[in-house]
Amino acid sequence: MAYPSAAQPQLPPAIQANQHIYSDYFDEQFVETLDRNVLQLLDRVWFRSELIGFEDYPQRNNPERPLIFASNHSGMAFPWDAIVALSHLWRRLPDQRDLPRPLSAPMLSQSVLMNPFLVKDFWKRAGCVDATTLNFETMMFYNDHNLMLYPEGVPGIGKGFNNKYRLQRLATSIVRLGIQHRTDIIPFYTINGEYLNPYTYSWEWVNRLSKKIGIPFIPVGPVILLVLLQPWFFYMAFPAKLTFVLGTRIKPYELTDKTTEQLTREEYEALANEVRGRMQQEMDTAVQQYGQHPYRWRELWQRIRANWRYFPFFLPWAWPALFQEFERQYLRHGQRDFDLDLRSPGTYWRMLWRNPFTLTFFIPVLGWIPIAIRGYRGHKINQ
Repeated sequence: MAYPSAAQPQLPPAIQANQHIYSDYFDEQFVETLDRNVLQLLDRVWFRSELIGFEDYPQRNNPERPLIFASNHSGMAFPWDAIVALSHLWRRLPDQRDLPRPLSAPMLSQSVLMNPFLVKDFWKRAGCVDATTLNFETMMFYNDHNLMLYPEGVPGIGKGFNNKYRLQRLATSIVRLGIQHRTDIIPFYTINGEYLNPYTYSWEWVNRLSKKIGIPFIPVGPVILLVLLQPWFFYMAFPAKLTFVLGTRIKPYELTDKTTEQLTREEYEALANEVRGRMQQEMDTAVQQYGQHPYRWRELWQRIRANWRYFPFFLPWAWPALFQEFERQYLRHGQRDFDLDLRSPGTYWRMLWRNPFTLTFFIPVLGWIPIAIRGYRGHKINQ
């Protein structure tokens, strides 16, 4: 792990004490094994992700500081957009130092429920760090990877389908730390992610209630009935073709001639709005070019036919068994160098036999009782 050397004695004590976040949970072998056994198949068939403009991959303008990658959130959906983007980059990049390591909403790690199909510590093992001010400042001194964040925050994922592709207010910290450390912001745009869970809307009073139980928002629409009847729908995604479009590099330290100490709160807000305006304009162009046919049904059917031997694991109703089996082998049994057999006859039923808890994801209404018990066991919601 690369810690600051000569610069470390000058770091504020709070940041020095917080550097344990670099390696508390992050497990690169977990990422590699999860991608090879689970995410590659889901991406290849269901999400069919595409990287646009990443051929000339951005390099650091300041070798001592990570670049700050920033993207829009896919509204009203479980964050499959981030999972797919990072797993695709994991496979694509020859130098893992270029890979962005995400700052994520703390709610994702406060309860097991917000981890995909209750895979314990999923987000943190995959490299996520809770997006707090102290953690963001600390990660600016981390050199093993770049950083990635969704500067809209929780309002970005709870903005409702009526606000699709409308960037919400950006956190000013992305501008402040970019100026302070003289490192660039690399925007990229998640296109078609709004259709992972389309035609669902956000009600602020509903979201206020849901946050009390560690769920950042409740998508109000037809899918909410399906979530009650089939709990696995809580994590489900429709087969939107996720397209990630690299934007134009932003140099926040060139937007002002003042230092971070001289800038007022209002000036930071104005700079964040300027960054937001640039990103919104580029994202609108990307939507026009890549977002007019979000599902690409013919391509989806072709991918299903080409991967038919992996049936049913590329379909969302089989994901609970797939993730539970991965957790059983990697986390509970401590296996490492393994490959899930997804092609033999009867594999799905054997997974159910070995992971009977999976059946709770298919029990109408009452299935939520054991899911909630496991999902909130030892939770940190009230902390």
